[in-house]
Amino acid sequence: MKIEKYTFGTGDRFAHQGRAQLRAILQARQAGIDVYPVWNKSNREHSIIKSKPDDVRVEADAAVAALGFSGAYYVDADHIGLKTVEPFIPASDFFTLDVADFTGKPAKDDAVQAFLRVVRRYMGSLSVPGIEQPLDITEETVRRAAAKFLLAVQEAGRIYRHIEERKGRESFVTEVSVDETDAPQNPVELLLILAMIAQEGIPVQTIAPKFTGRFNKGVDYAGDLAQFEKEFDQDLSVIDFAIREFGLADTLKLSVHSGSDKFSIYPVINRLIKTHNAGLHVKTAGTTWLEEVIGLAESGGEGLALVKKVYIEAHDHFAELAAPYRSVIDIDSRKLPDPGLVKDWSSAEYAGALRHTEASPNYNPAFRQLLHVGFKVAAGMGKRFTEALEANEQIVEKNVTENLFCRHLQPIFG
Repeated sequence: MKIEKYTFGTGDRFAHQGRAQLRAILQARQAGIDVYPVWNKSNREHSIIKSKPDDVRVEADAAVAALGFSGAYYVDADHIGLKTVEPFIPASDFFTLDVADFTGKPAKDDAVQAFLRVVRRYMGSLSVPGIEQPLDITEETVRRAAAKFLLAVQEAGRIYRHIEERKGRESFVTEVSVDETDAPQNPVELLLILAMIAQEGIPVQTIAPKFTGRFNKGVDYAGDLAQFEKEFDQDLSVIDFAIREFGLADTLKLSVHSGSDKFSIYPVINRLIKTHNAGLHVKTAGTTWLEEVIGLAESGGEGLALVKKVYIEAHDHFAELAAPYRSVIDIDSRKLPDPGLVKDWSSAEYAGALRHTEASPNYNPAFRQLLHVGFKVAAGMGKRFTEALEANEQIVEKNVTENLFCRHLQPIFG
């Protein structure tokens, strides 16, 4: 199974916006953007929502049938490991292998020695087309990279082979995620990681490195734009080089995790993928949930009352909700609106605080990030929340579609 050049992850916490998401893809395709949807949901999200991996396949298939979509589409088992992959195997055809728990743990010495032999030919001053300065690769450099990533890539190999045994090699797409590390990977580290992946025999088609800066959930990129541009440019050159040198899939491309709402880097990404004629995968899992909340706020009445309650409960359980996401949120609790004030907000005030419009004086990134991780509160409401989505389907779906098409798909790929 070969992945297409441009793919776009459309996570959907409550499995109600498949058609709205697919409409955004169709609008993009009508605008000349050849992009394909990937519905994704992690094991953690399933455990919170009390859903199953099969539910994502049902939602995707139903949306495709309802809108007569004839292109390729995928269901991503997002951030899975050997302990969590099994329930995803029947329904998924895209697997994001998450090996964060193994990063930084040393591999056996004989494995390190074997890897040194594999990459010895690249040691010294290595010229990579597209990168101005040659890469300096020493034995010490290789050993440091192996100490950090080799065991993790070996684990990715074990996960991949487990899936392959059950599904067959040609029936799914493999992504390897190495973005959950303490520092961004430089070009040498990314090259060595790809060499490790090739050595493991993983037919990787998307790779998710860690970039410089903060990729916090649901808000804009925070970091040095010039440094990000340099890294992204170099990563694209490294991937092109690794495809040729290591025999990796010619469809191999970068994957940007927590990619939703990173508006300031979209022009950089757009320009560079076109300069390199490169593919791209972007994960935008949380965007749809927040657009649902905006839609309910705009609906007024019971919908507005419901999302006020979501915020108030999220505020009361801030520490508990934020704990699992500490590395990807940055909430200044002093800037969270007082729940007593939120009780009296109008539809426009609530939606204005939540909608990600940097120029608006009403926009509150602390409020937005807390609601991003506050979907657990809505999940605890059960049918009360999902019935509100159904009762206000038109306004909710309008927000979902317009947000994905106008604010994500067009700026990234258009």
